[in-house]
Order: sequence, then C-alpha cells, then structure tokens
Amino acid sequence: MILEVKELSKAFEGIKAVDGVSFGVEDKGISSIIGPNGAGKTTLFNILTGYFLPDSGRVIFKGEDITGLPPYKLCRKGIGRSFQIISIFPQLTVFDSVQTALLARRGKTLTLFSPAKKMLRDETFDILETVELSDQAKSLSGELSHGDQRRMELGIALAAEPEVLLLDEPTAGMAPHERVATVKLLKRISEERNLPLLFIEHDMDVVFGISQEIRVMAQGKLIAQGKPEDIRSNKEVRRIYLGEEEA
Repeated sequence: MILEVKELSKAFEGIKAVDGVSFGVEDKGISSIIGPNGAGKTTLFNILTGYFLPDSGRVIFKGEDITGLPPYKLCRKGIGRSFQIISIFPQLTVFDSVQTALLARRGKTLTLFSPAKKMLRDETFDILETVELSDQAKSLSGELSHGDQRRMELGIALAAEPEVLLLDEPTAGMAPHERVATVKLLKRISEERNLPLLFIEHDMDVVFGISQEIRVMAQGKLIAQGKPEDIRSNKEVRRIYLGEEEA
C-alpha cells in the first residue's frame, strides 16, 4: 500500500463529516470514491492532502505517518491533488504554467534576472505531450476550453512529480466527448507513469469505466468497497446511494 487511511474522523459543529474511515490505496492502478452529496468525500480528501486536521485517526504514506502535515510538505513528499474548482493562472501561457510548477518542485525561482526561463523546457514539453496540450503551449491558460483547462491543471499536478495523485471531480462540467477523452487520458497516464490515482466523481459512467476499485461513502462512513461488479450488486449501496428499496 502506498497510502493508508486509518480510522479517520472529522466533525464540524458536532456533525461528523468523516466517521471512522479506513482503507488502503495500492501502489498502482485507479480507484475511486463515490457517494451522495454531503457524504464526506471532499472533507476526506482535504484531510489526506493537509487542508484539514482530523479529529482522530492517521494517514500513512509509504510507511510514514503524515497526519497533520501542511499541503506543501505533503506535495514535496509525493502526494498530488487537483481540485473540484479549476485552479489556474489565467494570464500565464500553458507552457509557463507547467514550467513554473516544475521549477517550484525543483526549488528554482523564475525571475527576470535568472536563466530559469530556459530551464526544464524539455521536461515541460514532455508533460504537455502527456496531457495532450503541446499544440497549445503558447495559448493563455484563461482562453482554453473547460476541458483543456482541466488537462492543464492535470499537467500542473504532474509537474509536482507525485507518487500518488488525488483528483476531485476530474470530469466536472465537461461535455460528453470531453469526459470520454479524459477517461482515456487518465488511464494512459496511470499506466505509462505507473502512477496510482484516487478520484472523487459523480459521473457513474466514468467511475465504472475506469476504476479497478470503488469505495462508497454515506453520512461520513465508508459503507462498501470492492471491484466495480461487487459495488453494482451491493444491496446497501443500491439502497443508500441509488435510493432503491429492498424487495
């Protein structure tokens, strides 16, 4: 296991958003977390990536207890994340956005008085090729389509050289053809870079089309986990998540 979650809990004003959640993420492959709105999925991600402190429980990364470390330290250790709401610098070009992220990861500074502008160009183009944006390297980030902005955000996340990548709603707001292309891209990146992906998603076609393992949350608890076929047939999942009544 590259990432282990052990009995994590987090409450807000007495209401448990995450309630004793435990699971492990393998060091390869793609897995997902699903559940209705308010299930606690994003709160869980915020704990795993250092934005929230848990009330109890631990997060273990590559055998090290990283519970409570701030986001920048977790990023340096190899935990990458994208957000539900796109986070980019709209006035930077696509190339500059990814190059700046690479420079920051390598501890270098981009200034008018340094040669940094010429540094890591090959690595930057390699990432742009990976996320299929090399033909838009000179475009302003803010002028990209929604789907391409999502790809660029993924490129920025890859520039941090993660060993595990957490994606919050990676296909949110996309047109159907963009979702299909993004699913193919995520599968290719995971396979080619041997990079484990853990993602939150509401689109069930995406979830069941790409996940090797699915975890289901409801009211802060992890109510099921397993292979897609196991989740499809789970009566508790169908009752709580799909709203089906038992016959």
